[in-house]
Amino acid sequence: MQENKNICIGELLKILKQKGTPEKAAVLSKFFKTGKGQYGEGDKFLGITVPMTRTITKPFRSMPLCEILKLLRSEWHEARLAAVLLMAWQFSHSDEKTQEKIFNSYLGNSKYISNWDLVDLSCPAIIGNWLLKRDRHILRTLAKSKLLWDRRIAMVSCISFIREGENKDAFEIAEMLLNDREELIHKATGWMLRETMKHCGEAGLLSFLEQNYSRLPRVTLRYAIEKFPEEKRKKFLKGYFR
Repeated sequence: MQENKNICIGELLKILKQKGTPEKAAVLSKFFKTGKGQYGEGDKFLGITVPMTRTITKPFRSMPLCEILKLLRSEWHEARLAAVLLMAWQFSHSDEKTQEKIFNSYLGNSKYISNWDLVDLSCPAIIGNWLLKRDRHILRTLAKSKLLWDRRIAMVSCISFIREGENKDAFEIAEMLLNDREELIHKATGWMLRETMKHCGEAGLLSFLEQNYSRLPRVTLRYAIEKFPEEKRKKFLKGYFR
C-alpha cells in the first residue's frame, strides 16, 4: 500500500517535470523574486503555469494527506503549489473531522507555503472557510508571527469573512500589520481593504483609512482606493476622506 502512495507522488512529480520548460522557469523565477535577499530567495521553478498545475493535479485528488505533506516539502515551487491545491480541494470535499486535520496540517507546515501565490490560492479555502463560524484568535497570532507567510495567511484569509459581509477581522488584522516591514504584506493589506468596500460598502473602509492615514504605507493606500474614481483617489492620497 505504501508503495502505491509513493508511486502516486512520483508520478505527479514526473508529469510536472515533463510539462515545465526552462524558458518559463526563468520568467517565473524573476517574477517571484528568487534572487539573493528577495522574499523568494532560493525558490526553484519547473516552469508551469497555475492553470496547467491545476489540470495536472486533478487525477491525484485522492492522495492521502500524509503524502500531500511530503509533496509540500518539495524543493520545486510547482510541486508545493500542487500540494496546497490538493489540500484546498480535499478540504472542500471532506467532513468536519478531516477539515480540522487539513487546517492544522496547513498551519503546521506554513513555512513550506513559501510564496505569495501559494498562500493566496489556498488559505481562503482552508483557513478562512474553517474559521467562518469559529473563534478567529489564531489570525491575531499569525499576524504577530516572524514568518512572512504566516502574516500573509492572517490577512488574506479574511477574504472569506469579507465575502460574507463581515469586515471587523479584516480591519483589526490590517491595523496590526500597518507597520510591517514587507511590501508583500502592504499589498495584501491594501487588497483586503479594497475587498471590504466591494462586499461591505465604502463607509467602513473610508473610516479606517481616515483613522490610520498617518501610518498607512503608500502602497497599501493605493491598493485600497484603486476602485474609486480618479478625483476621489487624488483626494484620498492627500488624506481627505470626507
